[in-house]
Amino acid sequence: MALDGIFLHLLSEELKPVLLGAKVDKIYQTQKVELILTLRTRSGAYRLLLSASGSAPRLHLTTHSIENPANPPMLCMLLRKHLVGATLIGWEQVGFDRIVKLIFSAVNELGDRVTRTLVVEIMAQYSNIILLDENDVILDSVKRVDLSKSSVRQILPGLTYELPPAQHKLNLLQTDTDEIIAHLSKKETKLSGALLSVMEGMSPVLCREIAYRSGGGDTAANELTAQQTEKLRFELDVLKNTVQSATVSPTAVADADGKLLDFSFIPITQYGSAAQYTSYESLSELLESFYYERERLVRTKSKAEDLFKNINNLIERLAKKISNQMLELEACKDREEKKIFAELINANLYRLTKGASVYEVENYYDGCKVIAIPVKPELTPSENAQRYYKEYRKLRTAEEKLTTLIEEGREDLAYLRTVADELNRAETEKEIAEIRRELADSGFLKHKSGAKQKKAQPMPPLSFPAPDGFTVFVGRNNIQNDTLSLKTAAKSDLWFHIQKAPGSHVILALDGREPTEKAMEFAAETAAYYSSGREAGAVEVDYTEARNLKKPVGAKPGYVIYHVYRSVLVKPKAPENAK
Repeated sequence: MALDGIFLHLLSEELKPVLLGAKVDKIYQTQKVELILTLRTRSGAYRLLLSASGSAPRLHLTTHSIENPANPPMLCMLLRKHLVGATLIGWEQVGFDRIVKLIFSAVNELGDRVTRTLVVEIMAQYSNIILLDENDVILDSVKRVDLSKSSVRQILPGLTYELPPAQHKLNLLQTDTDEIIAHLSKKETKLSGALLSVMEGMSPVLCREIAYRSGGGDTAANELTAQQTEKLRFELDVLKNTVQSATVSPTAVADADGKLLDFSFIPITQYGSAAQYTSYESLSELLESFYYERERLVRTKSKAEDLFKNINNLIERLAKKISNQMLELEACKDREEKKIFAELINANLYRLTKGASVYEVENYYDGCKVIAIPVKPELTPSENAQRYYKEYRKLRTAEEKLTTLIEEGREDLAYLRTVADELNRAETEKEIAEIRRELADSGFLKHKSGAKQKKAQPMPPLSFPAPDGFTVFVGRNNIQNDTLSLKTAAKSDLWFHIQKAPGSHVILALDGREPTEKAMEFAAETAAYYSSGREAGAVEVDYTEARNLKKPVGAKPGYVIYHVYRSVLVKPKAPENAK
């Protein structure tokens, strides 16, 4: 990962002057592996984010407002007990390892002054945040590690904290450059790989950058020419001076499509001129910008993990149920044959006798061709006729019921797919909570039992300024779609929705004016973006006046019908400046 030991060292040098001496005001556990500490100093308040996420472990200052769970987890309560009111008196990094110790002076429940240490280990999937007492005994951690997870090092309350096994690599600041080059020259791997295996605290992107600057390529370390070796010595000395003086140039790089690729504390040149480069004022700002949007979506989806699973299971079971009902319905198609058998037997009662297993009679429905009707020999002809009439009536009733059940099942399936789509687009915990309530109110989930739940205030729809002074409103979920389209919108307002696919209801509010072409195009693009066709190249969007919308009696939330409409082909486009 790009947040290597040297980056962490420079980040620590950036944050220590700002945060040392600060008091812990508040602690939040925004998700299982993420903490936010509000620290107050004489110059103001700062929010320090600590994450042990396997995909994006890090620590940095944050200015974003991150949603907190309604009820703080037990670990959060423990941290508040030990650290709220404490003063940050120390900030230590273990060499160039990605381990930082935040040392606090706190007061225990007896009023005695004690030391508490928060260890932040940034090591990919092994990352952790651990609270220690004054004797380095573990009080708790965001990830508990027992023998089933690691036979080398356990992280459990009551155990003495031990550092991860040392890797015995060379420290850039403590090793002469010639000694580093001597070690590298023994490696038969590419120079970037050799740097990674020899040097402490260097990430792959930093190693590749040094190799690229040393010769424009990445040849084997033991095959460097004298010129390349000299260039490598120069780049290592420049890197050493950068770290010693902490003169950083925080840089992030993205591909031509804007997808973020890497970041570093020095300018990145290895991707060439086709890439996009962004510079930042500080390392902390760089980390927040690089990770925030991606982690925000991951954070939201993790909170809805059980809901995703429930909806997918419901969709899978319902689709299977409909498939089985369709097979049963197919079997009902021969019901008319049963009726014909019964009528033909009744028409020939005068010449049929009990004991036969087959009645051969003329089928006057088919040119009086002789037909063989299988019967039960123990029954009289009249009883066999009644048996066929009974089977006919049973199949007819089954067909009627199955047709109704299949239609209801298809409506439920279509509804669940709209819920899955809105859940995929949910960006806040409140949106997820509203979707959960919607499913419970619709009978697909059970309401939470126990204490009476406080009814949350419904969220307003999304709103965006459209061209020419108009406003576009977007429903966040099916309940909100109904309210927006059937109650809030004026009859002359324009309603937009992706054609024949799940998506949000979008209203272009006209306020008595005539819509402009640009405003309508904006609304259509917004409807395409807030739909299951978001990733498509182009989609059909229907639009009509809100007065043309009708909701059938008993229809599921978000379902409306309309017969007067027009369609437009647009590319999904994210609107900007949400209100």
